[in-house]
Amino acid sequence: MEDKSHTVGTFQVGDYAVFAALFVVSSGIGVFFAIKERKKASSKEFLVGGRQMSCGPVALSLTASFMSAVTVIGAPSDVYRYGASYVIFGVAYTFVVFLTAELFLPVFYRSGITSTYEYLELRFCKLVRVAATLIYIIQTILYTGVVVYAPALALNQVTGFDLWGSIFATGIVCTFYCTLGGLKAVVWTDAFQMVVMVVGFLTVLIQGASRAGGIESVWSTAHTGGRMDVFDFDVNPLRRHTFWTLSVGGTFTWLGIYGVNQSTIQRCISCKTEGHARWALYLNLLGLWIILFCAVVSGLIMYTFYSRCDPWSAGSVSAPDQLMPYFVMEILGAFPGLPGLFVACAFSGTLSTVAASINALATVTYEDFVSQCYRDLSNRAANWISKALCVVFGVACTTMAVAASYMGGIVQAALSIHGMCGGPMLGLFSLGILFPVTNLKGAVGGLIVGITLSFWVGVGAFIYPAPSNNTRPLELSTAGCNFNLTADGSNQTSVSVSNGNSIKVITDEYWLADSWYSMSYLYYSAVGFIGTVAAGLLITLLTGESNISLAHTDSNKTLRVIDCLTLKRTLVSLKGQCIQQKLMRTVISNKVILKGSYIHLFIHK
Repeated sequence: MEDKSHTVGTFQVGDYAVFAALFVVSSGIGVFFAIKERKKASSKEFLVGGRQMSCGPVALSLTASFMSAVTVIGAPSDVYRYGASYVIFGVAYTFVVFLTAELFLPVFYRSGITSTYEYLELRFCKLVRVAATLIYIIQTILYTGVVVYAPALALNQVTGFDLWGSIFATGIVCTFYCTLGGLKAVVWTDAFQMVVMVVGFLTVLIQGASRAGGIESVWSTAHTGGRMDVFDFDVNPLRRHTFWTLSVGGTFTWLGIYGVNQSTIQRCISCKTEGHARWALYLNLLGLWIILFCAVVSGLIMYTFYSRCDPWSAGSVSAPDQLMPYFVMEILGAFPGLPGLFVACAFSGTLSTVAASINALATVTYEDFVSQCYRDLSNRAANWISKALCVVFGVACTTMAVAASYMGGIVQAALSIHGMCGGPMLGLFSLGILFPVTNLKGAVGGLIVGITLSFWVGVGAFIYPAPSNNTRPLELSTAGCNFNLTADGSNQTSVSVSNGNSIKVITDEYWLADSWYSMSYLYYSAVGFIGTVAAGLLITLLTGESNISLAHTDSNKTLRVIDCLTLKRTLVSLKGQCIQQKLMRTVISNKVILKGSYIHLFIHK
């Protein structure tokens, strides 16, 4: 590898122009849809695009939203430090998309609901709906804070721009086009930003591989450095990344994000047909694989380039999450405009994620709170309230980014948030959809238990970080540096050793830190899910089954929503099958959902 210096280039006029173009085009899309849809002033048009979207842009939007700057910046850094096992997330993505498309999507799409949490009121009661909505709001604001902070950190590293000024600029632009154009602007802007992300990654891959000596050199160096040891089948749940934590734990984590998350489901139900929605999910899977591949290969190229002079150990960067932007400035600094393209790539991920979050937060707040309190709002009033909610949540998400600076590595922080909140939510919806016997007490009790368990392990792990024998970062070298290590660099090594010793003292005193708190962050969601489902079913067993009636039928294998006034006619058509008389009571919201070979009647006790 070539000699490394401790200085890198800075932004030039061309970089600023490329970077500014991203904001101009994104804002322009919002203005375009604000003008185009100005005569369709309704909350339905604003929040779900009139349910007329096609699968292509929705697929790109889904990929861009969840492959955010956390992936663009954090994933290559993770591969650089821990190896290419990160690619096993591709297995988890496959399971997640299949389960979402075939299990959860039909329930939400065919019910005609706008907020996913409306299902919980139909299935259980309004209290469960409100509780789930509040958890989602908190979870999304926390997560969005992380993904706003990540690219702002990148921009600060490569340009010297004020960190918090960058954060507020991001929030303002995002809120602007989201508030003006609604979901259609969000989806089409995401599609544009997805293209920017791929082009940015490809630029880094091509130039990085060239500077690192070619693909063969990358493969050889990564293999020698232990970065190609992908498949580790150790079943120990305390290990940070193994095949099982990434595939099984990753499935639970991302299923909480995809299967029952308002941001995902909202864009799926905006599609013109259920077929379009399902195709959007499967096309999105292809996008997830592409971005994952680019991120992993970028990490391997970066390791090859710095294999003899790690900038983090040398003190050239102060945190691992700064490695990718530092690397980009070093390999692309001589090409005006290309560093700006990469930073635009990172910001594309953030803008898409924040805009989707803002739109989803506005939707659940309007549907689950505002529309329930004020049922006679005009279309114009509802539309303006929806826009105002976008502004409110834009400010909240942007402000939350300040706290993200104290959350450690951005990938782990982001997925930990989703795991702690997403697991219990996944468990709650699974109780309603997969376990018809679950009653209201079981749902509430299960949710409380799941939230308690997942936050117990998540917060505990934050206070007592896992020892290095569980995280197993790979070796980094400064033997080839042609400059003296900075004081920060030499101190960094001693801090790492010191932290390991202090953790050892703590774990000797508190056994929880050696076991429970050392669990892989990818299992937080599984803990929440299992706790919710197990406690929900146990409480149901102790308190009596749900008052959901089940009538077997072989004549209808579809899932659809019908008005309860046609219930009698429907039951007669079931060719002699009967329904339990004691369960024939008041039907909530006049809805009956036919699922597979069962009828689910949502009723009060």
